[in-house]
Amino acid sequence: MRLNKRKLSFTVVLLCGLVLLRLLPKADLALAYPSSRSVTANRGELLRLTLASDEQYRLWTPISQISQPMQQAVLLYEDRWFYWHLGVNPVALIRATFASSVGNRRIGGSTITMQLSRRLYNIDSRSVTGKLKQASLAIWLELRYSKREILEAYLNYAPYGGNVVGIGAASLVYLHKPASQLKLNEAINLAVIPQNPKKRLAENALTSPSLLAARTRLAQLWLAKNPQDAAQLSALALNIPFNNRKNLAFAAPHLVEYVLQHAQGNTIQTALDLPMQQTLERVLTKYVQSRRDVGINNASALLIDSTNMRVKALVGSADYHDASIAGQVNGVLGKRSPGSTLKPFIYALALDQGLIHSASILKDAPSNFGVFTPENFDGRFNGPISAQDALIRSRNIPAVSLASKLSKPSLYDFLKLAQIQKLQSEQHYGLALVLGGGEVTMEELAQLYAILPNHGEWRELQYLQNSQNNQQPIRLLSDEAAYIVLDMLRKTPRPDTFSEAHPAIAWKTGTSWGFRDAWTAGVFGRYVLVVWVGNFDGASNPALIGLETAAPLFMRMVDALRAQQLDAGAFVTTQPANLQHVTVCAASGDLPNKECPVTTQAWFIPGKSPAKISTLHRTVLVDSRTGLVVCEPNEFTKPQVFEYWPSDMQSLFKRAGMPLRKPPEDKCNGVVNQEQTLNIITPMRGVTHLQRIRRADALLLRAEASASSDVLYWFADNALIGQTKPSETMSWLPPHTGKYGLRVVDANGNSDTREITVESVE
Repeated sequence: MRLNKRKLSFTVVLLCGLVLLRLLPKADLALAYPSSRSVTANRGELLRLTLASDEQYRLWTPISQISQPMQQAVLLYEDRWFYWHLGVNPVALIRATFASSVGNRRIGGSTITMQLSRRLYNIDSRSVTGKLKQASLAIWLELRYSKREILEAYLNYAPYGGNVVGIGAASLVYLHKPASQLKLNEAINLAVIPQNPKKRLAENALTSPSLLAARTRLAQLWLAKNPQDAAQLSALALNIPFNNRKNLAFAAPHLVEYVLQHAQGNTIQTALDLPMQQTLERVLTKYVQSRRDVGINNASALLIDSTNMRVKALVGSADYHDASIAGQVNGVLGKRSPGSTLKPFIYALALDQGLIHSASILKDAPSNFGVFTPENFDGRFNGPISAQDALIRSRNIPAVSLASKLSKPSLYDFLKLAQIQKLQSEQHYGLALVLGGGEVTMEELAQLYAILPNHGEWRELQYLQNSQNNQQPIRLLSDEAAYIVLDMLRKTPRPDTFSEAHPAIAWKTGTSWGFRDAWTAGVFGRYVLVVWVGNFDGASNPALIGLETAAPLFMRMVDALRAQQLDAGAFVTTQPANLQHVTVCAASGDLPNKECPVTTQAWFIPGKSPAKISTLHRTVLVDSRTGLVVCEPNEFTKPQVFEYWPSDMQSLFKRAGMPLRKPPEDKCNGVVNQEQTLNIITPMRGVTHLQRIRRADALLLRAEASASSDVLYWFADNALIGQTKPSETMSWLPPHTGKYGLRVVDANGNSDTREITVESVE
C-alpha cells in the first residue's frame, strides 16, 4: 500500500512538472528563423515573395492556413505515429537501423519532432552522439510544446530545395498558390520533397525518377486508407508541373511595394484583381507606345470598386523597369494639378447650397473676379448656358462664378473635409483652385469621384482584401446632389465613335496649367477609374490635353474590361426619394411663364433648388405704325413676345455673331427686366485690393444693366470717377489706401453699391 502511494505521488509530481514545463515562458517557434513576406491578389495569386534576411524563401504560415490534405500527407509520409510518441519512435529507429545494416534501401527513423530539433538546434545527426542529442532535444520539444505547435514548425522549416524552406514558400514558389489552397494531388507531390530535395527537384520535376517513385509510394499509402480518392490520385492527376524558382512572380510592382511598406504581417492578401490589373497594364503599355510620336511616354491608372473602396488595379507607370521614364516611381501617389477634374464637386456644392438646379442658366461671359480673370480653354464664350452643359463642356467661367458664391463649405473646405493632404491656405489659391491651382494625388481624386456613387459619402481606400475600415464614412454631399452630378456626367459624349449601346460612363477630363498633366476620372458600373498621362519630371507637352490624351486611354481601359466581362455589372444608384423632375423654361432655367416657347426637364431638390417664374419672355403690345410699345390695345396693335436679356448677354450674343432682336422699351410694366436692373460685377463684395507701393495696379470696375441703360456713372465716396457703357470695364486707380464706397448709377435712377478696402504692400 505504501509503495502504491509512492508511485502515485511520483506520478502526481511528474504530471505537475510536465504541466509546469508547458506553462513556463518559452520561445516562439515562429521566430526561430527570419521570414519572407508574401503578397497575393484577392484570389490568392502570388504577386511577390520576398527573400528573408538570410536570403531564404521562408514564409511562416500558421497551421490553420495549411490545407488539411497537406498536413495529412506529411504525417502519412514522415511520421504516421506522430500523435502517439513523445518525440522518439523506438520502433522506427530499430527498423531504420536494421534496414541500413542489411544493405536495404535506407529508411529514415527520425520523427517529425526529431527532424525539427535537428533544424532548430543545428545538430549534426550523422554520429551516435549527434543522434542522441537530436533525440534528447526532440523529447524536450515535446515536453515544452503541443503537437500542433511542433507540426506547424516542421511544416514551416522543412527543406524544399535550394533556398526554399517550408510549405508556405514552397507552395507559392512551385505552384503559385497559398498553402491553404493545396489540393490532394498537389499535397502528395510536395510532401515527399523534404526527404531528398535535390533529387526530387530535378530540372524537370515531371521526369525526376526520385519524385515519381516517392509520390507513387505516398499515393498508395493514402489510397490504402482512403480508396474513395482514387480519381484524385491517378497518374494523370499526379502529373503536376512545378514552376521554376527563377520565374517567381513579380506582378503589380507599384502596388506590392506600397503594401509591403504600409501593411503589417508576413502574409498580405491585397484586394487587387489580377485579370483587371493585367488588362490595364496591357492597354496602358500599348497606348503609350502608340503615342510616342507626340512625346507621350508615361501614364498611370487606378481602378477601385466604389462599393467597398477596394483597389482592384494600380499601374504606377508605363514600364516599371524603364529608368529613362523613372518607371519605378509610383505615379498614383504623386501630387499634381488636377485641371478641371474638380468641377463636378463645385456643381454638387452649388446644388446643395441652393444656387442652381441641373438646368439653371449660367453666364459664360468675360468676367473678372478681383485680380483673377479666367478664360475658357478654347478662348471663346458661349453666353447663357445650362448648368449641365457648362459641366459637360467644362466651361471655366461658369465654374469659377459658382465657386465664388459657395460658402460653408467652399470648394477649399470641401477638399479639406475629403482628406486632401498638403493644401496651402485658402487665400494662397483663391478661385484658381477651381481650375487646378491646388494639387491632388490619383488616390485622392479616386476617393472624390467615389463620393458620387456612394450617395455623397467619402470613404477611405482599401488596399487589402480583408482589412477592417475603422474610419467612418464622412457625409460631404447630399444624396440628391451626388445623384444629379453623376447623372449630368453620364450625358458627356464619348470622344470616339464607339457604340453607346453599353451602359453610360460618367466621366470628366482635366488639363493642368502648362500642359503638364492630362487627366480623366469617371464612374462606370460599380468602378471608379482615374487615368493620368504626363511626365514624372513635370515637363510640358502641348499633346497633354485631357480630352485628347487621357480620355482615349480611359475609354480603351473601360472597353477592354467590359469586353473581357471583368466589369462586375452596373452599380445601380437609386434615385433619392426627395428628388424631383420639374419643367423649366429652357432659355432662362426658371419655372416657365405662359410666354416661354420651349421647356425642358430639370432635377429639383425641394427646399434647396432655386424656384421662380421666368421673366425672360414677355408679351407686349406693339403699334404696327411706329413699332413702339403701347399700353392700351387698338386696331393697330398686336401682341408680340420678346426676350429681355440683360445688357451683358446682348453684347455677348452680338460678339458671337448671333445678335438678338432688340426688344422695345416697355414703359407700361415699369421695368425692362425684373430679374436684374443694375448689378456691379467687379469688384466683388468684401474685396481687399492690395496696392503695390512701387507700382500701383488699377482696380477693374464693371456692371451689368438692363437693355434700356446706355450709360453708367461710377462714384467713389460720392465723387464721380468715370462712366462706361453696360458690361464695359473701366480701370480706376485709388488715390490712397483705406475704405471706399463704390456706387454705379444709370440714367433711370437704378444703382448698386460696393464697399472695398485698399491696402498697400511691398
